[in-house]
Amino acid sequence: MLRAPYLARLIAVAIFVATLAPLGARAADRTVTVSGEATLSVAPDTAIIRIGVTSQGKTAREASDANAHKMTAVLGTIKESGIPDRDVQTSRLTLQPQYDPNKAGPARLLGFQVTNQVTVKIREIDKLPNILDKAIGAGANEMSGIEFVVSEQSKLLDQARDEAVADAHRKAELYAKAAGAKLGPVVAIAEEGVPNPPRPIAAMRAAAVPVAPGERELRAVVTVSYELKQ
Repeated sequence: MLRAPYLARLIAVAIFVATLAPLGARAADRTVTVSGEATLSVAPDTAIIRIGVTSQGKTAREASDANAHKMTAVLGTIKESGIPDRDVQTSRLTLQPQYDPNKAGPARLLGFQVTNQVTVKIREIDKLPNILDKAIGAGANEMSGIEFVVSEQSKLLDQARDEAVADAHRKAELYAKAAGAKLGPVVAIAEEGVPNPPRPIAAMRAAAVPVAPGERELRAVVTVSYELKQ
C-alpha cells in the first residue's frame, strides 16, 4: 500500500506533466509556413537535332542503296563540321513496302521506302545553321525536330533553389514581425515539383531556315516552416 507522502508526490508530478503537455503542443503550433520561389532565364547552349534521309526504290535493295549513298554524304558533312562520333547516334531506320492506295482489289506493290535518321548533339549552338545547311545540301530531306537544352541545368537549378529559400526567409521574417514575434529555426522544408517548361521543338521537312534558340526558364519553388519565438 502506498504511503500518503509518496502518493502526494506522485500526484503532484502527474499534474505537472499534464500541465506541460498542452504548453508543448501550443509551442509546437507556433510556426509560420511560407512559399519561396525563384526563376532564372537562361539561353540554351546545346542543340539536339534529328535529321536524316528518306529514299524510294522499286526494290528493297534499290531503296537501301540510294539511302545509304545519301546518308553517307550527310554523315560526312556532320563530321566535317566538327561533331564527334559520340554525339551522333542512329535513332530511326525503317524499310517499308509501298502499295498503290487507289487500286481496288489486291494491293499492288509499288516499291520500297527506306528512312534513316540520326540524332546529333551540337554543343556549340552557333554551328547549328551551318550544319543544317550542309546536311540538307548533302541530301538530308527529313528533320523530325530541334531541341534546345541547357547543359548545366542542374547547377543552375541549385542556384534557383538557394534564391527560393532566401525568398521564403524574407517572407517569413515579414510575417513574424507583423505578428510581434521573432523568427526561429527551420522546422520543415520541402521542394514543390515544378514541371519543366516545354522545350521548343520544330517538326518539319528539312529546309534551310533560320533557327532561334530563345531562352529557357528554370524555376524552383520551396515551402518552408519556421518556429516563432516571443
